[in-house]
Amino acid sequence: MNIVRGKIIAGGRVALPADMRRTLGLQNGDTVLIEINDEAIRIRPARSALRRIQDRLRAFAPSEGLVSEELIAERRAEASSD
Repeated sequence: MNIVRGKIIAGGRVALPADMRRTLGLQNGDTVLIEINDEAIRIRPARSALRRIQDRLRAFAPSEGLVSEELIAERRAEASSD
């Protein structure tokens, strides 16, 4: 990872160099997650965290169809058996 020197500007803003924004696929208005670890600040695209969560949850999803369709089918079966 390249280390680039920067400055804190008015309003506590930090400007990310263009090459870093391109590498991360960041554009104006994108949401980022900012985290403090010891004496370091980590900035990452929010979509990367969302992607990681989706990957973890994919193992629990049905192999076919939507979870909502499965839930509706279960509710209909329960209602018809009453």
